[in-house]
Amino acid sequence: MCLICGWIYREAEGDPEHNIPAGTAWDDVPMNWTCPECGARKEDFEMVQI
Repeated sequence: MCLICGWIYREAEGDPEHNIPAGTAWDDVPMNWTCPECGARKEDFEMVQI
């Protein structure tokens, strides 16, 4: 979950609009990827249980 805006990255969905295909594990998301909602860096995300 993005600590800035609350957007949640879901591995099953990925982020296809930003070249992260569905099924991409969080650990495999590149470090230069940014939140599609607010532009926060990957390091501004925290794992949460849903």
